[in-house]
Amino acid sequence: MHAQHHPQVGQNDRVAIARLLLAANSTYNQSNDPGNSYAARLEAREDSRHYLAQVMERTHDNAAAWGLLGRLEMDDGNLDTAQALFERSLSIDPDQPQQYTNLGYWALASERPALAEQYFQEALNRDRQSASAFCGMAHAKRQLGQFDVAYLHYRKLLQLNLEWPSIYSGMVACAAQLSVDQADQELAYDAITLLSRDDIPHQDLGRFVAAILRHQYDLDNPDARVLLEAAADDELLLLALEKTLMPDPAVESFVTLLRNAILSEVATTATLRDGLHRLAIGIALYADRTGYALPAGDNEARVIDAINSSVCAQFALGESMEAIAGSLMISALYGALFHQPFATQLGRWGLTEWPTGLQPLLAASYYHRATEEAIKQGFEEKQDELALAPEDVPQAWPHWQTLSQHPQTSLKAIMRSRLRLDTDNLPDTLRLMVCGADSGQRALELARSLSDVEIIAVDENLSNIARASRTAQDMGLEQIVFWPWSLASRFIADGNRVDWIELGRLPSTHASHVSLAGVVNQACQQGSIVHLRTSMAGDSTADAQIRQLIARHQLPETNDSLRQLRNLITENAQDPALAALLEEEDFYGLGGCHNRWFRPQDPHQLRSLLALMCNEVDWKLVRAQDSDGHGLALSPVQRQLRAEASGSDVQSVWGQPLGLYFMRRR
Repeated sequence: MHAQHHPQVGQNDRVAIARLLLAANSTYNQSNDPGNSYAARLEAREDSRHYLAQVMERTHDNAAAWGLLGRLEMDDGNLDTAQALFERSLSIDPDQPQQYTNLGYWALASERPALAEQYFQEALNRDRQSASAFCGMAHAKRQLGQFDVAYLHYRKLLQLNLEWPSIYSGMVACAAQLSVDQADQELAYDAITLLSRDDIPHQDLGRFVAAILRHQYDLDNPDARVLLEAAADDELLLLALEKTLMPDPAVESFVTLLRNAILSEVATTATLRDGLHRLAIGIALYADRTGYALPAGDNEARVIDAINSSVCAQFALGESMEAIAGSLMISALYGALFHQPFATQLGRWGLTEWPTGLQPLLAASYYHRATEEAIKQGFEEKQDELALAPEDVPQAWPHWQTLSQHPQTSLKAIMRSRLRLDTDNLPDTLRLMVCGADSGQRALELARSLSDVEIIAVDENLSNIARASRTAQDMGLEQIVFWPWSLASRFIADGNRVDWIELGRLPSTHASHVSLAGVVNQACQQGSIVHLRTSMAGDSTADAQIRQLIARHQLPETNDSLRQLRNLITENAQDPALAALLEEEDFYGLGGCHNRWFRPQDPHQLRSLLALMCNEVDWKLVRAQDSDGHGLALSPVQRQLRAEASGSDVQSVWGQPLGLYFMRRR
């Protein structure tokens, strides 16, 4: 009787285990669905653990259950535990492609891409159709610097109609590193595909798209001709103008010529034909993105003055929105509508009342600027702007288009996985300060992706603060504020402390009232983390030459001065030092030029901060990484820091492209 009963019980267990595994996998998939809230994903993760616990009550020999438990541990940042669970799964069934794939992603998370490549290959040897293993191989190739190979892997995955966010983000990262040396229709199609999506950082595609357009239009050929009709029908060019900044002098000249051609036709025909509307809007958006860096001749200025006067007259006569729209497109090619004499008249209509195709331009050129101006009024630093002409107020910079996508997680999970720190005694909500937040991209990405933080983002450029604050409001992010240094310093002086400091752009040489080392020292408590970089942008020989030129000729701090300096650099591109500036993205926006030449970062701020961090009694180095984010051995870096503390320039970390994480000991 018992001999007949046990097989029946075993069969019931197998059915129950299969059902539990299905439920565990289903809830695990929900925990990784970016469409779900972070709280819902955490709940799904716990549900998956609950189902797996029931499996374990019935058997300890189910390989799939151990593997899934490993994936849950890896998602929680427990990499060592995850590896052990994957290997236990393989000890039960050594021929599972899924577990080799899991180990591949574990190796990627552990910053071991060569090992990851081996694991993914083992998985593909067992299952040639595994999309997750093939995608992992693409990630490994990218981390190994094989960007062209990785790019082709990502393209293949898109051709298979896979829509994973990691595929698009990986493809964008590779595209930024590719060298395009000829016209390529497949690359152009890829670029159109990427620019057509709203969930990728379009600003990271600027160099890639510029290289494609440079060859497509043969811009190195002085005899090449471009017709407005061809440009107006070119989807790649139109998307690039609408969504990117292209750091290429030939492309900038090309866009400038197209703008001039449109204005010339309008001056002749007194109308902007429908076929040029999207091109005109695209160029106007692009010009706004550059801070109106594109050079304009005296004749163009006269025509635009006449058009602006005509718009004022149209408003005075009470003409309709449709009658005025074409003139606004042309005006916005050369200057922000918010700064024109008819600006107050635009406020009679709401943004959504304008034609749909015109709304992005009106938002950028008028409505967003009006909102940001209102935000500025709440800070005492607004007084400093009143002495400037409206068009000379520094541009928010960098001018990013879309935030990068990051999986939702918590700062505590990052501390466990990346820094290998114990987080059990930390509060539910951590306070994170971003010092030198620029125009807010990094701070906003942190606010959107981290579930357990409140963020104070600090910058000295009021335009940056206003732009980032407006974006946070638009995104509905309530756990982040953007402040000038004066307000942040008072907040810290009042006894408030932070758990993590992320250092971005250093205070400029004009911000002598700010002591970065002093703020860090006062803001941090025992266990606080400081993440800094040991190099700074805008510190080239050419930048120093330009700053010397400004001082020698006492050039005023205006946009006209910046345009003159840009023209000087472009005309002297045969000088290797000056030509290097043409490779910098900062060169292609007046905000970037202003930062480098009128508000350079203060190296003394970084030296003082490094001196503070070198005190091993108070601070402990917990992680070092290179410019690509790959972890480095700590001992050599610590030796350099000790040499730094002793005043040695030979072994100094100064100027090296390192990212260092320090924890306050006491």
